[in-house]
Amino acid sequence: MGSQPVPRGDWQLSVPLSLDIRQHLSPNFGERRDGQRPELIVIHYTAMDSAQAAIDWLSNPEAEVSAHYVIAPDGKITQLVAEEMRAWHAGVGSWQAKGDVNSRSIGIELSNKGDHPFAAAQMDALEALLAEIMLRWDIGPDGVIGHSDMSPGRKIDPGPKFDWLRLARQGLAVWPDQTSAEAEWESCAAQFGYDLDNPNCFAAFRARFRPWADGPCDAEDARIVARLVQAAGRD
Repeated sequence: MGSQPVPRGDWQLSVPLSLDIRQHLSPNFGERRDGQRPELIVIHYTAMDSAQAAIDWLSNPEAEVSAHYVIAPDGKITQLVAEEMRAWHAGVGSWQAKGDVNSRSIGIELSNKGDHPFAAAQMDALEALLAEIMLRWDIGPDGVIGHSDMSPGRKIDPGPKFDWLRLARQGLAVWPDQTSAEAEWESCAAQFGYDLDNPNCFAAFRARFRPWADGPCDAEDARIVARLVQAAGRD
């Protein structure tokens, strides 16, 4: 694991740091390119029948995919790739106008097909793991994103069943407050991190922050993304 940096002073974690992690090392990884280091954590779901099936697939050289961690519904955490290495989890996409997300991220796979809520034990384990990774690599809550955020349309995970608000309450992700704001959605969405050249970015935003909403972009969407920009310190 990497060395422990001094935590950032503008956010706090409220999750105890104590984990028991099993290792099942995958051959599907490489060096991070151009001296990059983790600045993002990308959350996925496996869309497979079991955590073990996902681990087996992510460890199969023919699959040419992997992730740093897999978390089972019962909360068991398996590490497949060392955090210093470049796992093959993100694929094509970008965040904050930068590509090669694999070289600047850590990937966490949750065993879930996306059609039902994530188990309580699984979320507990995710929170504890996120807290450790964020402290280890000095990643703030705005650096925790979904696969769908950086690759809208191509990927939809972790999907509308994932509880982002729960993570935000622990300081492990961002969520908009109720403060009023007048803004233009496109400019704020680009500031937050979405690639406006991707026509699916608004759907990805809605799926994460307002999955119950329907219809075209409205003033509430603009207010939400403006508050996200402020929460991420990019205003």
